[in-house]
Parts: sequence; C-alpha cells; structure tokens
Amino acid sequence: MTRVVVDGVPVLLCNVDGEIYAVEDVCTHDGGALDGGELDGCRIMCPRHGAFFDVTTGKALTLPAVSPLPVYPVTIDGDDISINVD
Repeated sequence: MTRVVVDGVPVLLCNVDGEIYAVEDVCTHDGGALDGGELDGCRIMCPRHGAFFDVTTGKALTLPAVSPLPVYPVTIDGDDISINVD
C-alpha cells in the first residue's frame, strides 16, 4: 500500500494480485486514515476500530463501518500511475 494525495484527496493505492486499486484513505466510520491498517488480499482493516473494506469495490465488509469507500479509476502507463478523483 502507498498513500498519495491527488488534488487534495488522500488516496490509498493497493496492490492486489498485481492489480492496482485506489480508494480514499479515510475510514467511512470515523474519518481516520486507513494507511496504518493491514491489507490482506483485497481486504483492508481500519487500524482504529477494526472495520474491514474491500479495496477493489470499496464495500464495507464489517461493522462498525456501513458506508463504502470512494473508489477511483487507475490508469497505468509504463511506470506512471494516474488516478482520477473527479
């Protein structure tokens, strides 16, 4: 995982089986950053309260989170990664 800021939006880039996914780096439960959590396959755990999210879809998988994470399209061109946060 790598945290970046794109146009003022904190974004977490996650490598899942060689595919790069981008989600907003803010837990929808309490607004804390997710980048300190653990990525296990496609699931990231919020380090504050233990909620799990699927980084490929943004879906909240466990309580206390119920709202999905914003997911952003990723384009890779050679070594360049572009993320569209609009």
